[in-house]
Amino acid sequence: MLLIRNQRFTFRLATAVGLLYVLSGCDPNRVFEQNTDFPDYSWDVQQKPAFTFAIQDTTASYDVYFNVRFAPAYGFYNLYVKHTLMGPTGRVGSPLLHQMLLMDPKTGEPKGSGTGDIYDLQLLALPNQHFARPGNYTLTLEQYMRQDQLPGLMAVGVRVAQHEVKK
Repeated sequence: MLLIRNQRFTFRLATAVGLLYVLSGCDPNRVFEQNTDFPDYSWDVQQKPAFTFAIQDTTASYDVYFNVRFAPAYGFYNLYVKHTLMGPTGRVGSPLLHQMLLMDPKTGEPKGSGTGDIYDLQLLALPNQHFARPGNYTLTLEQYMRQDQLPGLMAVGVRVAQHEVKK
């Protein structure tokens, strides 16, 4: 039992250090990025992580990404997530359902970058998003699979960056 607790502590410490390293990176376009870890590395249908970020510049457009950390123990190649966005004056748009492909459907090869058996994937969810009013916005994520527990999903997160026009 002590060995399992030490392994979990070591993993969480390594995750925190890695996250700090990533967040401390120089990215002038990033406005916000935060991830939420799931206890026991399983996303329960009752867990609805919420991410609050501030928007000051309403003339700019933004890209909103979803971050997913998963392990091969996750039993599906895809993940359905519904998002709800609340702004300073209430709900912004309708809730949307996103299908994220975490693994290649034919080969089962995990997408994203990985170390050992842990994979990180960042997917563009809301491209070129405009926010009408300055203030705080809260984006809430819900897993929308047909199973209440999703073992192998370790964390989800949100990244907001100023939209960069590709040249």
